[in-house]
Amino acid sequence: MYNVQEIAPSIYWVGGTDKRLERFENMFPLPQGVAYNSYLIMDEKTALMDTVDSAISVQFLENIEHVLDGRTLDYLVVGHMEPDHCANIEELLRRYPEMKIVGNKKTFQFMEQFYTFSKPDNYLIVKEGEELPLGEHTLRFIMAPFVHWPEVMFTYEVSKKILFSADAFGCFGSLSGNIFSDQTDFDGVFLEESRRYYSNIVGKYGPQVQTVLKKIAKQDIEMICPLHGPVWRENLSYILDRYQKWSTYQPEKRGVVLVYASMYGNTENAMNLIASKLAAKGVQDIRMYDVSKTHPSYIISDAWKFSHLVFGSPTYNLGLYHGMQALLHEMASLNLQNRKVSLVGNYTWANAAVREMTEILESMKKIEFVGEPFEINSALKPEQLPELDLLVEAIYDSLNTDTEETVAAGAGTAGN
Repeated sequence: MYNVQEIAPSIYWVGGTDKRLERFENMFPLPQGVAYNSYLIMDEKTALMDTVDSAISVQFLENIEHVLDGRTLDYLVVGHMEPDHCANIEELLRRYPEMKIVGNKKTFQFMEQFYTFSKPDNYLIVKEGEELPLGEHTLRFIMAPFVHWPEVMFTYEVSKKILFSADAFGCFGSLSGNIFSDQTDFDGVFLEESRRYYSNIVGKYGPQVQTVLKKIAKQDIEMICPLHGPVWRENLSYILDRYQKWSTYQPEKRGVVLVYASMYGNTENAMNLIASKLAAKGVQDIRMYDVSKTHPSYIISDAWKFSHLVFGSPTYNLGLYHGMQALLHEMASLNLQNRKVSLVGNYTWANAAVREMTEILESMKKIEFVGEPFEINSALKPEQLPELDLLVEAIYDSLNTDTEETVAAGAGTAGN
């Protein structure tokens, strides 16, 4: 049975949700599933903004057929060629063989890499700033390369001032009837998943996000329609401001994220002591993660949020504990920068953890080390507590003397 919503006069949400999917890109946990958004404009000419993942094809195609109500589909605009958004192109061509597929040159290169069909007579190649009239509605195309694939483009609908933003401004989590952000408790339900989505999926490409933010600032935007997550029709500055901060790698809050690897609890014990001593000094925003238990996407999300990071790891097989090594390499790959970092190492007969953590972190931009690395020989001893206190004091002083502008989590509201 079809399930559609009109988001503006003659413009319909025709997407769907998948609450069963366990992993996004077979990698990132989805405890609340994911939404796949697609939008259909009804005018003298009809235009569909992207398709959806194959997991919900039946629902999606029913939605399209219902809204078209016997009409043909004139245009399919492909903003992003990732398979969770383009899985139904071939089926739509079968149903609507005269349909024009709108994309840029790179779009069609990727299309013919993914699929076996080649329909150049159906291709309409567009460039930056070009427009496509549908009748009362006009589509203007904005290239957004590497946000987060090289072929990505946004589409701006001129008359209703709607930005169809591909994967930008999206988030993990499925929709539950309410498709607009102002209909939800966005801070409670979607904000953390928006940050986790951005930091792990888009985060590497901060400079490219900055470029496209400057482009869209020239448009008068009243609604943002991403391909995942809620639609924005109110308080657009809420999500735009966060993208500005996330893409410039500025922390949202002063706070400490403690991340550790521990085989037998000795490194964990030292990290717990650091957390307790910081708490005793009045530090409120403290997060702690075990790399062997928590998926790295959650740790990376909080690393994007908070100003200070503490990494603790034992030496393992004359190198760095595997989980910590993988996490730090992923952070470096995602271009995380502009953070204050402290280190805790542990070893019994060979000392490598601090050295290897330092090497990875020094390869990253604008990383400032706070305090001297604290090292444990197998287990923490009472005589080391003064040295541990020095590290805690250095972290505390850094938190309180940092002059970098920070934003309270939840500053502003996403709803009315």
